[in-house]
Amino acid sequence: MQTIIEKLTENAQLIYRKSIDADATIAKLQSSGKGKFQAIFPEDAGFTASGRFFKPYVEELAMDIASLSQLNSDEQKQALPKVVKKIELLLTTLNQFQVSVKD
Repeated sequence: MQTIIEKLTENAQLIYRKSIDADATIAKLQSSGKGKFQAIFPEDAGFTASGRFFKPYVEELAMDIASLSQLNSDEQKQALPKVVKKIELLLTTLNQFQVSVKD
């Protein structure tokens, strides 16, 4: 499980770096009157965080990954799919955002 947690952490670091650029782009868009949305993900996306920037979602993911090492084996197995889903959502959304901004 330690190897899995290390891989999740690597993914979270990649997401963090991409989110910094994306949040800067969102801030520019919003300052020019564009990007008028309230949250990046809908309430049913699996995140408890909500916001117009990626930062709160990335912070939640980081906390989830950090808490995995504190859980026992059965709890880890239950929590892992939720963490992987969050990683998938963040990576997919960040990549789609980068593509859409370049157009």
